[in-house]
Amino acid sequence: MSSQRALRVAVVGTGTMGADHVRRLRNVISGARVTAVVDIDAERAKSLADATEGCTAYTEPAVAMAAQDVDAVLIASPGPAHEAALLEALSRDLPVLCEKPLTPDAASALRVLEAEQKLGHRRVQVGFMRRYDAEYLKLKRLLDEGKLGRTLMLHQQHRNPAMPAWFTEEMLINDSVVHEMDVTRWLLGQEITAVTVHKPAPSAQAPAGMSDPQFVLFETGAGALVDVEIFGHCGYGYEVHAEAVCEHGTVRIGDEHGPRVSADGRWGGRVTPDYIERFQDAYDREVQAWVDATRRGEVTGPGVWDGYAAAAVCEAGVLSQREGRRVEVELVERPALYR
Repeated sequence: MSSQRALRVAVVGTGTMGADHVRRLRNVISGARVTAVVDIDAERAKSLADATEGCTAYTEPAVAMAAQDVDAVLIASPGPAHEAALLEALSRDLPVLCEKPLTPDAASALRVLEAEQKLGHRRVQVGFMRRYDAEYLKLKRLLDEGKLGRTLMLHQQHRNPAMPAWFTEEMLINDSVVHEMDVTRWLLGQEITAVTVHKPAPSAQAPAGMSDPQFVLFETGAGALVDVEIFGHCGYGYEVHAEAVCEHGTVRIGDEHGPRVSADGRWGGRVTPDYIERFQDAYDREVQAWVDATRRGEVTGPGVWDGYAAAAVCEAGVLSQREGRRVEVELVERPALYR
């Protein structure tokens, strides 16, 4: 496509995340416009399309991708639907931004990886938005500078006020801790080689049958240890923290988001209520970076290998969660396209 023309995007999935991306592309992002929305719920897709100038509603991703006014695809449908949409987009050599997970399991992620390799060039960026968060970017720069020495340990907390009624215990790993998996790999530049999940006594706020919170331990290829506290029903707000413990110092992020007020003998601030508000700026940077790179004919950011690696770590994590033991991560050899 011409770098002078706005990128014409089909958004697949019009739920909470998809609708937010349509809003973002329509009102925040420069150099792109939404020309198609896709959802199996025809009325929901039509309602969103009617509110977006020059946009057509579809119920089938393949039909939308075949439209003459579609240059690229943003996939925000549920994870089990990602593989089919990704393979369709790759068969048409269309650029893709795919929300995590790439696919729900390592086997399907490998099929996507193989399809992209056949093209001989990268086409897919995976939506691990924390890589675009201002605080995480500062942490990454500090670690990469090397002044603090090697990172020996990484402590992380991931707390949600509550999870939807349909949220399962496995999803604590696959839908929540997956972010820490990618952040760990990105910050340290190391693959995760083993996972161990520990379960303390569950909170009284946890749904029946769910052990929440949980404590997840990663081992990396270079010998770092990484722990993650995942608390799906903390009750008070949405918080994400990370602290890198290095040879010559430590770095911590996530303690405050917004003003700290001291008045009337008290001090305090506000805890964000959900992930969309907490990472709104990161989503904006992520999508803008994708649009800019796509218009240049490039692919930047986390890719199919990162999505596959996360899926493989998730599988090890869920197995550890079920069986209460340390589980090694199985990865294929990294292809040359992703080195």
